[in-house]
Amino acid sequence: MASNKIPTTQIHFKKIFQIGIVTILLSSCVAIDPQVDGTEPLDHSSFDALLKKYVDEEGFVDYENWQQDRKSLSDYLESLTTNPPNDKRWSREEKLAYWINLYNAFTIDLILEYYPVKSIKDIGSSVQVPFVNTPWDIKMIVIGSEKYDLNNIEHNILRKIFEEPRIHFAINCASYSCPKLRREAFTADKLEQQLEEQAKEFLNDPKRNNITAEEARVSKIFQWFGGDFKKETSLADFINPYVPAPLTKGTDITFMDYDWSLNDQSNR
Repeated sequence: MASNKIPTTQIHFKKIFQIGIVTILLSSCVAIDPQVDGTEPLDHSSFDALLKKYVDEEGFVDYENWQQDRKSLSDYLESLTTNPPNDKRWSREEKLAYWINLYNAFTIDLILEYYPVKSIKDIGSSVQVPFVNTPWDIKMIVIGSEKYDLNNIEHNILRKIFEEPRIHFAINCASYSCPKLRREAFTADKLEQQLEEQAKEFLNDPKRNNITAEEARVSKIFQWFGGDFKKETSLADFINPYVPAPLTKGTDITFMDYDWSLNDQSNR
């Protein structure tokens, strides 16, 4: 009679597999905050100059010409990755400005790497990257001995550590429906003003949000990250300080389709 007993080696392998899956899931939920003691807050003026040179007033980017000047961006990226913030010498505003600029700068560099593309979402799909399904999963950011992707920066640092919903109007996904890429670097001394301006401009941009007291057609960002905007208040209460026609309890809120076309100046 055949035995129904599962071999010990098979049970052991199954346990190892289960532990591995749990470890991966837990690690993806943990806020990562790479720190190096002794680093000083950075000067973001080189990135500021590049943004002013290659980004127009509407937030569209001259990727074609920037691609010829990629070395300047690479130098800035190196200054970021070799000087991460620490809690001893950096203020909250200095750290937040650092991570927003890092996210935007690496997103731009990613586009330059694969340009021309019609959409950032082509990278990892129609433009194949080994072992990568989306551009936000590419481990292209090396800080110390660790590699990070854009998802790590957005979800595990900017959202989890800082809990600042206005970052969604500051970081840019290189797409038409994104909040416009700001033509200046974020800095600690102007950060509050910059975040407020980004929020107000985005919410009053009829191409990305169309808001009246009777009906509000808002960006998918408010659906995807609804919890970020409703932690201490309702979505309407978050939006109202930024718009001329405040939403009411009777306002119908729907979400607009998201256009992932590249924010390239040639696409205007």
